[in-house]
Amino acid sequence: MWVLSPGPDIVSGFGFLDSIRDGKWKPHSIASLPRCRSSFICQGNSRNYSSAISSMVTSIAAETTLSSERKVYDVVLKQAALVNRKFRSIDDREVEPEIAVPGSSMLLSEAYNRCGEVCAEYAKTFYLGTMLMTPERQRAIWAIYVWCRRTDELVDGPNASHITPAALDRWEVRLEDIFRGRPFDMLDAALADTVSKFPVDIQPFRDMIEGMRMDLRKTRYRNFDELYMYCYYVAGTVGLMSVPVMGIDPKSSATTECVYHAALSLGLANQLTNILRDVGEDAGRGRIYLPQDELIQAGLSEEDIFAGKVTDKWRSFMKKQIKRARKFFDDAENGVKELSSASRWPVWASLLLYRQILDEIEVNDYNNFTKRAYVSKPKKILALPLAYAKSLTPPSSRTSSFVKA
Repeated sequence: MWVLSPGPDIVSGFGFLDSIRDGKWKPHSIASLPRCRSSFICQGNSRNYSSAISSMVTSIAAETTLSSERKVYDVVLKQAALVNRKFRSIDDREVEPEIAVPGSSMLLSEAYNRCGEVCAEYAKTFYLGTMLMTPERQRAIWAIYVWCRRTDELVDGPNASHITPAALDRWEVRLEDIFRGRPFDMLDAALADTVSKFPVDIQPFRDMIEGMRMDLRKTRYRNFDELYMYCYYVAGTVGLMSVPVMGIDPKSSATTECVYHAALSLGLANQLTNILRDVGEDAGRGRIYLPQDELIQAGLSEEDIFAGKVTDKWRSFMKKQIKRARKFFDDAENGVKELSSASRWPVWASLLLYRQILDEIEVNDYNNFTKRAYVSKPKKILALPLAYAKSLTPPSSRTSSFVKA
């Protein structure tokens, strides 16, 4: 997954896994919460979206004949349209909550602080980058990160063996309560406050939960089309959640759907990188997140994966997979510079560091069975000033190939 495994306080410190698994939780108002012990090539001008766009957007489940890329792109169009109906970008002002709950200010501050602590512990580089954001955006990104982390831990954490589809259904009901302003605990309250301030839509959150359902029932992917949809569910969704908070530079001439598409590409690139890094680890759990038809074309079988031997066939196969992942990183780069200037650094840092994992797989001679590719601390430190320098690049102009001529 796109997040790391947390310590026990993230899972058990708030009791949310037990309550979701057993179906014993009830939503609360923010004021009554208990205190916790301590997470395409784009076309057209989206500023002038008409009702015709809405008619293009259909349910992913209903459009079974479309490719995964087309289904996901329809979601991208919808998210861009929703943001445009609210506002082009969030400026540097402090946004007041739409509904002020008496006595909630201190509790919300504590909730956001806890989200920041989780982000600082498990996503150190990204957390450092958020320090450049305005306080409002900073807290909102922390809240989104923590919700995604907790969701991921349902099927990928220490208690994953106890999670059932029914538990994920309850988690989705709990999500709906968050968007209705009825959070269950302090961390939920931080997200509830965030979605009341920014034009964040519930659909990407629901889709991430659907990705968790896939992990419960699916261990093989017949082709890249199936894998693409999985990568969207578990990681591409994060980009769609984040763009409304990070904001688009007011000087940018890029269409909103282009920026969303770039954010989607970064999520896909990160997840594909995770998959290529963790082949051996996933095989140890009986999982193969690689397109089966492409394995067959390369002359490889599941037995080869489980045997964990690096052969010329495996090297050739991996070179093609890495090339594909890098293409998604390339697509993502086009949109990072369109973000609000205060939001670019953490995104550039994430992009550059994750991209280096692919380099490390190559350094390991494509042995991702017994060697885990990682970016060393010195390389991480060197990447930060480079990411900062790239964050200073101004957004596209009217003559850029990234926008409609």
